[in-house]
Amino acid sequence: MCGLDGIGVTIVEHLHRCGQQVVVLEQLTKPSQLQSVSAWTTAVISSKGSLAQTLDAAGITTAAAIVCVVAQDLQNVQLALQARHMNPLVRVVSQLGNNAVRRAMAVGNGPGAVIDGASLAAPAIVEACLGRQLHEMQVGTTTFVAATVPVDGGTLRSIFGDLAPVAVTRDGVVFACPGRDFVTEAGDYATMLGTPDELRMRGIEFEPDPGGRERLRPGSRIRQLPSTVRAAIGEFDPGVYRALGALATLVTISTVLLHLGYRKPGMSVLDGLYFSVETVATVGFGDFSFASQDPALRIWAIFLMLAGITTTAVLMAYVADFLISRRLNHSIGRRRARGMSGHVIVVGLGAFGLQVAARLQSVGKQVVVIERDERNRFLSEAAILDLPIIFGDATSTVTLESARLHQAAAIAILTSNDMVNIETGIAVRDLLGAQWTAGSLPVVMRVFDHSLSRTISARFGFQNIQSIEEITAPWFVAAALGLEVLGAFSVAQQPFTIGRLTIAAESALVGVAMQGLSANTRVIALHRRATGVLEHPPRRGTIFDEGDTAYIVGPNDELIGVLRTAAAPPTAASQSTSSQSTSEIRLDGAAALAE
Repeated sequence: MCGLDGIGVTIVEHLHRCGQQVVVLEQLTKPSQLQSVSAWTTAVISSKGSLAQTLDAAGITTAAAIVCVVAQDLQNVQLALQARHMNPLVRVVSQLGNNAVRRAMAVGNGPGAVIDGASLAAPAIVEACLGRQLHEMQVGTTTFVAATVPVDGGTLRSIFGDLAPVAVTRDGVVFACPGRDFVTEAGDYATMLGTPDELRMRGIEFEPDPGGRERLRPGSRIRQLPSTVRAAIGEFDPGVYRALGALATLVTISTVLLHLGYRKPGMSVLDGLYFSVETVATVGFGDFSFASQDPALRIWAIFLMLAGITTTAVLMAYVADFLISRRLNHSIGRRRARGMSGHVIVVGLGAFGLQVAARLQSVGKQVVVIERDERNRFLSEAAILDLPIIFGDATSTVTLESARLHQAAAIAILTSNDMVNIETGIAVRDLLGAQWTAGSLPVVMRVFDHSLSRTISARFGFQNIQSIEEITAPWFVAAALGLEVLGAFSVAQQPFTIGRLTIAAESALVGVAMQGLSANTRVIALHRRATGVLEHPPRRGTIFDEGDTAYIVGPNDELIGVLRTAAAPPTAASQSTSSQSTSEIRLDGAAALAE
C-alpha cells in the first residue's frame, strides 16, 4: 500500500476485512496516518534507499497487488512502473488524475487498473443533482437500469414480477438485495433492476439522457430563444438601455416636428426620420437643410445636433466598456449568470468539480462554478468547457445570490475540504429558507468521511451527502483483488457496486450453485462460456462453470466478500460456506423460538 492520503486508509481497512496481509510504505505516509491503520497492517516498511530497494523490502516480487494512491501523480507513475518492472505478474492499481498520462499508463499496464477517482464519483453526484432515480449499467451489449420507485405494499414478486430486487428503503433503512417474496409496506421505496423494456412493461418509464434528448428535439432551440435573449440583454450595463431610450426619444420627437413643421416642400414621416438620423449622426448629405426654415425649427436643429452627439457618445462609451471588459466579465461569470435559470451551481473547481460540471453540461444543463482561488490550476480546462466562473466565498450571501441560487435547479458543494463544504451547506440552507423546507432545490454535498456524512446528515438535515471514499474505495480494493468494477451507485446513501467476475479454473465458485453466494448480493446476468449466451435473469440453481463471467451487484463489503470466496481454495471456501449455512440455520431457529 503506497500512500494513505485521501482514500488510502479506507482501502487498507477494506483489504484487512477481506483477510489480506497489507504492507505500508512508511516514506509516503504521515505518522498520524500510520497510527490510524496500525491494527490493519502486517508491516510498515521504511525507506531502504532507492525506490527499487524499498519495494523489494516490502516483498513486491511475491505480492499479489500494489496499490498506489499517493497525492502526486508523478509518484504514482514511478511506483507503478517500478513495480511492474520488478514483478510482471503483480496487479498494479494506481490512481492518476491526468487524462493523458492515465491513457498512456493503461496501455500495456498488465494485471490491475489505472483509476481516476474523480471520474468514478462524478456520476453519483450528477444523478443526485438531476434528481434521477435511475442508474444505467452496461453488461456486455445489454443495458440494465436500476430504478427506484415508490410502492404501496405487497410482495416484490406480485408488484414487479421477474425484475431483480436490488434494495428496499424503509424510513431510511436499506434492505440490500431482498428476495422477491419480501413484503413491502406503503411508503417504502424499491430499487429494481432490469432492461429498459422490462422496466416499461412494469410501468417504470426510462429516459436515458434527459438533457441530451431535450437538446435533440425539433424546435428545442426555438424554445430556448427567449432565455438566450434575456441572457444577452443581461450582459449589458443598464446605462446602455437608458442611453438607447434617450436617443430613440430624441429621434422620435424630431421626426414628428420635422413632419409637421418642415416647409419647402414638406416632409413625410419617413423623410423626417431619415433627416433626424442624418442630423444626429452628423452625416449631412445635403439633400435636406435647415437654412431656409423658420427660426424655431433652426433652434431645434441646434439642440438636435448637440443632444444627438452627446447621447451617441454616451451610448458608444457604454458599448466600448462592454467590449473591453467583456472578457473579464465572462471569466468571472457574474454577467453570464444574471440571465440563468434552472442551472446547476458547482462549488469548487477541482478535478472532481470539473468532472461533475462537464457531465452536467453533456446532458444539457447550464452550469455556474463558484471558486475561491483566482489562480486555480483548472481554469484553462474550465475555459475550454466555456464554464462561467464566479470568484468569491461560497459561504457569502452576495456570492450565492450572484450565482442566482434561488433560480437554480441544484447546487453541488464539492470542495476538497469537508469543513468548507459543511459551512457552505449551512449558508445555503439559511439563504434558501422556504425552498430548503420544501426540498425543491437539491443540495448535494461532498463529504469525504462516511461516518461524518451520516452524522451531519442527521444533525443538519442534509439529504444528499455523498461520501467519496465509500464510492471510490471499492474500485481500488476490487481491482487489487482481481474483480473488475463496472459501476457504483447509492440507495439512500448506501453504496452499491456492480462488478464482473470471471470464474477461473482454480476458483472455489466452480461447481457452486448461485444460491451459495452471499444473500445480500445478486447475480444480474451470467455469460456462459460453453454456449456464449448471456443468461438474464439466471436462476438460483444455476451452477458456476469454469470460464463463466458473472455480473454481480451488492453493497461494497458483500461484493468484495464474494470475490474473497472466489479467490479462496475450494476446501477453505466450502468450509466457510458450510459454517455460514450453519450460522444462518441457528439464527433462523432462534428467530422461530422468539416468535
